[in-house]
Amino acid sequence: METSSEDTKSRLHQVIAVEDADQPPKRKKGGLITMPFIIANESLEKVASYGLLPNMILYLMMDYKMSVAKGTNLLFFWSAATNFMPLVGAVVADSYLGRFLTIGLGSLSSLLGMVILWLTTVIPEAKPPPCNPLLSQDCQSPTATQFGMLVLALALMSIGAGGVRPCSQAFGADQVDRRDDPKNERILETFFNWYYATACLSVVIALTVIVYIQDHLGWRVGFGVPAILMFLSALSFFLAFPFYILLKPTKSLFTSFAQVVVAAFRNRQLALPPSSTTTSSSSHVVEYYYHHKKDSTIITPSNKLRFLNKACVVQDPEHELGLNGSAKYPWRLCSVEQVEELKSLIRVIPIWSTGIMMSINTSQNFSFPVLQAKSMDRHLITSSRFQIPAASYGMFTIITIVLWIPLYDRVLIPVASRLRGKPVRLSVKIRMGMGLFCTFMAMVVSGAVENIRRRKAIHEDGGGQAAVVLKMSAMWLVPQYLLNGLAEAFNAIGQTEFYYSEFPKSMSSIATCLFGLGMGVANLLASAILSAVDNITKRGGSSWVSSNINTGHYDYYYWLLAVLSFINWLYYLFASWAYGPCVDKRISKVSDDDEPEPEPKPEPEGNANGTTFELQEYQDQSNGGSQVAVAAPAKSQ
Repeated sequence: METSSEDTKSRLHQVIAVEDADQPPKRKKGGLITMPFIIANESLEKVASYGLLPNMILYLMMDYKMSVAKGTNLLFFWSAATNFMPLVGAVVADSYLGRFLTIGLGSLSSLLGMVILWLTTVIPEAKPPPCNPLLSQDCQSPTATQFGMLVLALALMSIGAGGVRPCSQAFGADQVDRRDDPKNERILETFFNWYYATACLSVVIALTVIVYIQDHLGWRVGFGVPAILMFLSALSFFLAFPFYILLKPTKSLFTSFAQVVVAAFRNRQLALPPSSTTTSSSSHVVEYYYHHKKDSTIITPSNKLRFLNKACVVQDPEHELGLNGSAKYPWRLCSVEQVEELKSLIRVIPIWSTGIMMSINTSQNFSFPVLQAKSMDRHLITSSRFQIPAASYGMFTIITIVLWIPLYDRVLIPVASRLRGKPVRLSVKIRMGMGLFCTFMAMVVSGAVENIRRRKAIHEDGGGQAAVVLKMSAMWLVPQYLLNGLAEAFNAIGQTEFYYSEFPKSMSSIATCLFGLGMGVANLLASAILSAVDNITKRGGSSWVSSNINTGHYDYYYWLLAVLSFINWLYYLFASWAYGPCVDKRISKVSDDDEPEPEPKPEPEGNANGTTFELQEYQDQSNGGSQVAVAAPAKSQ
């Protein structure tokens, strides 16, 4: 019977093999063929969305009759939503929809928002009647319906950015990542290089070409072009659907963090031992089991933030652990890895918070400097008719970043290493501190340039209408943009590197989101600071941030930000000192020793009665081989 059964199976496999041979081979999915479609989707979305922001303050002031304070606040809220939504998008993609659907729906949402924004330029009833708010005080404010239509357009674009930006890079990596391919590392490097190169190029095009179109062809064409680009972005993404590798969503890290907090709170009555291993008394021994993943290098939690250790204590292995070693109730019992991931996130929060001030400063680039440049001579050559658009001066920040990175990495560091005769490298925390000092200097210079511009405006026309173009080159604004570029090159890139080096590999997505989260918080704080300055200073007459920049005091506002930036820099020095050495410093201390001595075996821990305990690994065969750490009485010698 067994021989007959085996013969039948053999013939069955042969039939299946013949049928498979007759069928055409399945199309291989993923690979470099998908890269142009994904990069085009991200790049066109960036050109479309970033092209709308620089001139938006002028559109709000001239067409919606908003004051500079109200318009800037609206832009701050829009930027905050755009920076917060990628966090929501990442959770939705990881836990529910997957990256493909999240990017697709995000692209459609951005397209709908841009179409609605374009309709505000086509439909006369969508905005207040024409009126120059700089020359008249009788301009009609937008109605609730008009304002609601504008906010709806901005909200849809923020939702769209939340779907595209956190998933695009990871989705592209999913298509080209082949761990069994010996060329995998090179393919990934090629993808990331093209991804970042096109991202920078997209921002430059947005700040130059799109802004130029808006200045010379009007809002109808200037907002219509981004809508067309966004349509092409969505189309390019969906065209390659048959080639994509679609991965199923998994549990998000945010869910893991929430589980640790909930589990620690539920086990709050559990008394932890003096150390991370065990406790005992003269009458009995209390053993502590720490739940961790199989083959994990971390079997016990650290002593930092010890109250969270209660989340991974196993009190009853038979009832709390499943056959595969996983926790039956993840909201009551977590692994040591989950606890340590949350701890690493909490530890970087003070240093992360110092970057918020830099983002507050750079967020000013699309409001006040645009109005300043509008009142200055923007000709590169006096005899030339060509003028740099007022909103395009932000490109000097991008150019500084693009030029500084290779200059620092390929010229300055090698030269310094050659001069010193040994490798020279600025630590990530030093670079972050330099970036914060650069943003402080950027605000000092911004205030000084505005002070000179304002005094010249008052001297030329007695502080009259802000529409008068001064005989002062707008190139005076370039130094503050250069300093902002250096600040981002040092601090923004340093932050991302810091998070990647300090976090476990499982938290790489969080490392990407943290900087964007800081920008979102910065936009809200920038709005609060601006509103406070406007409300307080206008009690004495003219507001510092008046719509007429000649009667206002933007220089005082910049210097206020400079003072806050200097205080923030001092706070960073303290936070950096309190954090201690980074991973690279801790590793270098070991690698500097040619022959490090073996670490002595730790002595067993004891209690007041002389009973000693040692840490052992406990293999629970009844629960499918799950591993827990247990502190048990030490064997007698």
